[in-house]
Amino acid sequence: MHAIVIEDKKLAFREVPDPVPAEGEVVVDVTAAGVNRADVSQRQGFYPPPPGAPDYPGLECAGVISAVGPGVSGRHVGERVSALLAGGGYAQRVAVPAGQLLPVPTGLSLHEAAALPEVSCTVWSNVVDRDRLRKGETLLVHGGGSGIGTFAIQLGHALGATVVATARASKHDKLRELGADLVVDYTTDDFVAATKDFTGGRGADVVLDIVGAKYLSRNIDVLAPGGRITVIGFQGGRKAEVDLVELMAKRASLSSTSLRARPIPDKARIVAAVTRDVWPLVEAGAIKPIIHTTMPLSEAAEAHALMESSDHLGKILLLP
Repeated sequence: MHAIVIEDKKLAFREVPDPVPAEGEVVVDVTAAGVNRADVSQRQGFYPPPPGAPDYPGLECAGVISAVGPGVSGRHVGERVSALLAGGGYAQRVAVPAGQLLPVPTGLSLHEAAALPEVSCTVWSNVVDRDRLRKGETLLVHGGGSGIGTFAIQLGHALGATVVATARASKHDKLRELGADLVVDYTTDDFVAATKDFTGGRGADVVLDIVGAKYLSRNIDVLAPGGRITVIGFQGGRKAEVDLVELMAKRASLSSTSLRARPIPDKARIVAAVTRDVWPLVEAGAIKPIIHTTMPLSEAAEAHALMESSDHLGKILLLP
C-alpha cells in the first residue's frame, strides 16, 4: 500500500508494507482520513506516536473493513466504519483495535464520517466526561473555526449551554450558524471582557483551550465560580505561571489531557459513549461534520500548510 511517512520533518508519499491485524484488531481500507493539529506536531518532532502505533500520522479515518483479526467478534469484512486511531490514518489501509471503531451515522457518507472520530471523542471526553458541562452553563471554546472548535460549538449548543467562541472575524457568521451565541475576534478584542459582559459578569463555566500558555492567566480570569479549564493544545506555548490564589478563590479546576496515548480500554470506553450519546445528535442533524476541503493523500504536505495557516474552517480530509 501507499502511506505518508515523515522524513526529516517533511511528508513523503511512499510504498510501505500492508498492515496485518493483530489480536483484537481489524484492517480498514481507508476512504478518507482527517487532518489534525497533532499530525502537524508529529511531523515537527514534538508528538511521537505511542508504543505500538504506526509511525505514519493520522488519528481518524473512515472506510471499509477488509480483514478481521483473531479475537474479534461482531465485525465483518465489508462493514462501513469510522475509527479513532493512535496513528496510521494517512495510508490506504490501517489496523485498528476493534473497540475504537464507530458506526457510520445514518445519513452520512464515509467522507463525512471521517471528519468526526477525533473531534467527537476529544470534545466529549473533556467537555462532558471530565468537565461535566450542564444545561444553562457557559462554554468558552478557543479556536472556534477549527475541527475541534466547530464540533464543540455544536455539541455545547445541543446540550443547552451558552456557547462563546474565539475566532477570526471572517469565520464569525458560520460559527453563529453552528450555534455560537457570541463570537470574539481574538486578534482585536479581549475575550475575557467580552465573555464577562455577555454573561452579566459571571464568566465561563467551562473553557476548552487549544492555545496553552499564552492564554492560561486570562482563562483563569474569565472563569466563573466553580469553573473548569481543560487545555488540549499548546499553540501558544507549553510553560506558564499559575496564580493559585485566584484559582482557589474561584474554586476552579485546571486540567490538561491528550487522547492519543490513553490506554486502549479507556479509548474504547470513550468511543462507546460517543456512539451512545453523540451519534444520535448527528443522526438528528443537531451536529454536522464541517468539512473545509478534501485533498489527495499524496498532497498531505499541502494539507498541513493549510492547517498551519489557520485559514480553514472545520476539517481537512485526505483521500487515498
